[in-house]
Amino acid sequence: MAGSNKSDRSQGTTRRDFLKASTVATSAAVAGTLGLGARVFAGGSDILRVGMVGCGGRCTGAAAEALTADPGTRLVAMCDVFMDRVKDKRRILKEQKGDQVMVDDDHCFVGFEGYKHVIDSCDVVLIANAAKFHPLHAMTAVKAGKHVFVEKPHGIDPAGVKLMGAAADLAKQKGLCFVSGLHSRYDTRYAETVQRIHDGAIGEVISIEENFLRGPYGIIDRQPGLTELQWQCSTQYHFRWLSGDDVPQSLVHNLDRSRWVLREANPVKCHGLGGRSSMTDPIYGDVFDHHSVVYEFASGVRIYAFCRTTDGCHNDSSSVVLGTKGKADVTGYRIWGETNWRSTARCNPYQREHDLLFAAIRSGNPINNGAYMVPSTMVTVMGQISCYTGKEVTWDQIHQSDFYYPPRPEECHDAMDPPSRLGPDGSYPVPRPGFTQMI
Repeated sequence: MAGSNKSDRSQGTTRRDFLKASTVATSAAVAGTLGLGARVFAGGSDILRVGMVGCGGRCTGAAAEALTADPGTRLVAMCDVFMDRVKDKRRILKEQKGDQVMVDDDHCFVGFEGYKHVIDSCDVVLIANAAKFHPLHAMTAVKAGKHVFVEKPHGIDPAGVKLMGAAADLAKQKGLCFVSGLHSRYDTRYAETVQRIHDGAIGEVISIEENFLRGPYGIIDRQPGLTELQWQCSTQYHFRWLSGDDVPQSLVHNLDRSRWVLREANPVKCHGLGGRSSMTDPIYGDVFDHHSVVYEFASGVRIYAFCRTTDGCHNDSSSVVLGTKGKADVTGYRIWGETNWRSTARCNPYQREHDLLFAAIRSGNPINNGAYMVPSTMVTVMGQISCYTGKEVTWDQIHQSDFYYPPRPEECHDAMDPPSRLGPDGSYPVPRPGFTQMI
């Protein structure tokens, strides 16, 4: 296309620089992975022991990617609230990765304290369980001198996000890798799209529209014999004390991309609307089924962010940036207007983040994603709280707050009663905008 050629000529130097940098990073990853003797681990061997905190689908995927990234990795420990989940995921990973899976029965841990035993057993901790616990588990791992991969969101409340920030800072001080599951930053196609925006391909950014519209997270029938705590843990995305609800859970990817486009700027304030319209049965827990948040920046740019988990509706997942000279579809790797361009490259960001993580461990040049993972998560938390309370929330307010969803993560135990209980109408109570107070 003529427009595409024009884009390459007008921004050719920057694009070549970007591709060169990307190639160097990938080459370093490969070199680090092959150089198994570069550093010594696990009692004098070149084996990197990997542990899983959480045995859901995301942590299982992360474990497979970790074992693929480095032939010197061994999965040695796993934990979850449910032992049958631990053993099922161990079987699946064993079928996929063979002798790299070395988890014996003594290293299959269950319950809220299981993460401590996993951390004690490994060099690299993969954390992808209920988001409430991500900051506590990440900090515990860093204090123990372990490298960390931690899934999003990186906290569900101001207290949690601040703890995650402290963990990232401590990892930097100790020379440990601290890698985020915000995989957009590891997608080279997104990176080139954002770089072109920064180079002026769409002019000045005016506004950004973010959408994550879909049906509910997986619905799990309540199994006979489960306690109320076990039931809620088995369907944790539907309970806000465990998951933080859908703005931190889903829109965190979108809003992290928006901050990236805006050169890591943070909003001055936001206002949100949300509620529960149709997903009201007890099986849907106590979360909202729709949210919309408007974020305002000092530059005058606004982000219009929407998420919804309702069946039978229009679905969309997109990040669209409007500029004075055109538009950019970040998730579609496309720019149009005065400049027309579209990437046809391929990238698996989930695998790439582990490739680079293990290469960094081998080389002794640690990666630390704290600079973006923490503020991007706090942006989602301020939006969620605005939706729950119906109040405008400022960036200063959210940083001055130490609000947390009780109980504190370290106070949770296997015999506790969960904080969310069925109401007299047979459903779980939800926040009431205009009445609920949080900060």
